[in-house]
Amino acid sequence: MPMLQASIDRYLNHLQLQRMLSEHTVLAYRRDLQHLVEFANKQSLPDVNEITPQHIRMLVAERHRKGSKSKSLQRLLASLRGLYRYLIQNKQAQHNPAQGIRAPKGEKRLPHTLDVDQVQQLMQIDERDPLSIRDRAILELFYSSGLRLSELLQLKIEHLDWSEATVRVLGKGNKERVVPVGRLALQALQDWLALRDQFAPQDTSLFVSKRGTPLHPSTVQKRFKQWGIKQGIDRNLHPHLLRHSFASHILESSGDLRSVQELLGHADISTTQIYTHLDFQHLANVYDQAHPRAKKRDD
Repeated sequence: MPMLQASIDRYLNHLQLQRMLSEHTVLAYRRDLQHLVEFANKQSLPDVNEITPQHIRMLVAERHRKGSKSKSLQRLLASLRGLYRYLIQNKQAQHNPAQGIRAPKGEKRLPHTLDVDQVQQLMQIDERDPLSIRDRAILELFYSSGLRLSELLQLKIEHLDWSEATVRVLGKGNKERVVPVGRLALQALQDWLALRDQFAPQDTSLFVSKRGTPLHPSTVQKRFKQWGIKQGIDRNLHPHLLRHSFASHILESSGDLRSVQELLGHADISTTQIYTHLDFQHLANVYDQAHPRAKKRDD
């Protein structure tokens, strides 16, 4: 009899070791699947094959009553479907009780973004101490190339291609992509690299702390918040806000949804479509001509 908790543990191990998902992603799966364990314990359902579609509907309804939003419930259902697909493939389950069940529809929220003037205001960092120069390079690269925080923290110096003005990024599911880097971001990176070796001459991480160690996500988030306040940005500044702004500004100017999907590293174009609320104007060159901080100088 396949026991539920043991089956979930094997599945999470598979996600981490075989599919090479990030620790953050595996923890999210674990949190979602723990709701199933708690529900199954209350219902006396220790066997994975005893759980029916009706049980899944009851679980979703229970989480909804407790305040879970539509997006969280959709993620919960996706986690459940993934678990049972794995169990079926390994002949530990006969059916997928979460298949075909939908979460209650919620209000579709558009991502918050900065406008171009706010981005320009943010980047006007005049301080010349090494950490300020590093932080400006980080801010410019986030907005220039639409990176996720996890992608930026994994960057090595050799991932930059100066001749092509690109950076090689390792995204979700270890999928690699190459994205452009704008002129102002390249300049900010050159300014940082001229100082970087005084902190970590032996390490190859692109961005390091003042102690010479790779940056921690919470450090970047804290520095973002501080710069947002210092530069007079009227909202909480965080890395994903610049990624959203990057996508919105490119899409607003170009209307090229497929190119933005590639730049962001979205596996499904439906994820990118959240940005299509913007008015579009056609430009021939999606990146160099559309991105406000990648435009070529007029000679």
